[in-house]
Amino acid sequence: MNPSLPALPGNLPRSNAELFARSCAVIPGGVNSSIRAFKAVGGTPYIVERADGPYVFDVEGTRYFDLVQSYGAIILGHAHPVVTAAITAAAAGGTSYGAPTPGELLLAEEISSRVPSCERVRLMNSGTEATSTAVRLARGFTGRDRIVIFHGNFHGATDALLAAGGSGVATLGLPGTAGVPASAVANTLVVPYNVVPRLDDQVAAVFVEPVAANMGVVAPAAGFLEGLRAECDRVGALLVFDEVITGFRLATGGAQEQFGVRADLTTFGKVIGGGLPIGCVGGRRDIMETLSPLGPVFHAGTLAGNPLATAAGRAALGELTPDAYQLLRTRAARLGELLTAACAAAGLPATFPVVGTLVGMYFGRGLAAGVAPTDFAEAKTTDEALYRVFFHAMLAEGVALAPGAYEALFVGLGHTDEVLAAIGAAAGRAAQVAAAAHAAG
Repeated sequence: MNPSLPALPGNLPRSNAELFARSCAVIPGGVNSSIRAFKAVGGTPYIVERADGPYVFDVEGTRYFDLVQSYGAIILGHAHPVVTAAITAAAAGGTSYGAPTPGELLLAEEISSRVPSCERVRLMNSGTEATSTAVRLARGFTGRDRIVIFHGNFHGATDALLAAGGSGVATLGLPGTAGVPASAVANTLVVPYNVVPRLDDQVAAVFVEPVAANMGVVAPAAGFLEGLRAECDRVGALLVFDEVITGFRLATGGAQEQFGVRADLTTFGKVIGGGLPIGCVGGRRDIMETLSPLGPVFHAGTLAGNPLATAAGRAALGELTPDAYQLLRTRAARLGELLTAACAAAGLPATFPVVGTLVGMYFGRGLAAGVAPTDFAEAKTTDEALYRVFFHAMLAEGVALAPGAYEALFVGLGHTDEVLAAIGAAAGRAAQVAAAAHAAG
């Protein structure tokens, strides 16, 4: 603890442990998003006070190289001056109106110009709201009920998409969490990733992460996305790309640009808010105009198109030029190389696949060295106990990873070559510690 730090609001103690215990008394599990808890890795979460560029700083004054980057929402670096200036200027005019604004029009135009399939765009408040709306919209437009999703893909906390598949076999109607009745997923079919399913005329839509970034980063197999497009066309189902993570992170036009496959509907979040809460559904004009007030599918939201979020999003997207994406791809590749070399030198079995600007991680000998998984069954072979050891060793070296073995690592424009070199050196030391601890049992 650093006694020279200024007092926290409310004279809170500058102690991660004390603040977390106090949070647990009023917030379930002490966190407002389950993935922030350290349940999977053990220990007490660090409590972030502020952030700058590639760093976050906890309440005790400890600085961490941040590879979480708000789970992908931050791409320019924390507290980027262009974004903070845009938010400040917007806030001076008011924070919410419940009425149309010029800012929401400009952001919608920016998204539509970058992703040609998004002929119309509707803004909302989160990625979860976007996927929930896309489910309702797909069903309303097609007049069908069934939704197809892929085992290991994550589409937010939407009941119809919180279904679990088992053993790589297509599974219908199994809730993936308590609180979701069987009826909510009775029309949700869960199938293996990277295999094109045979559809029928009951299917309203196929939802897919074009790069599966919620099981450690799994690339689409050659022909997979193209096969989905063809199969959806064959039966008149909609193809929905969940680009909440890949959207405007992989490329100027997201995964659709990188892989050359056009979706009927696309969901966005994270990057398009510049670090503020936002969500979006975009797609073909005829589908999108099924939404109210033009059509019978209801959607509304008091804070949808919030002026602060749209200002931050426009500022962030304005910095994401083709040169910026090339730099991000180079840095992601470099991070993968550094982590691979660090673990190899320590004899720690690990693989760090890179897909464009996304970096994944897998530990243990479930797969051959250097071989990346192709589906959820293979991704689940990662050694979670080994990851826990590596996670804490990295944290002790001042590098923050996500507290779960199936998350992506996010590199932003704030991760300079010097920052990456420092992370690589820290990873070398952490891998040695993790390897020794793992060998000792």
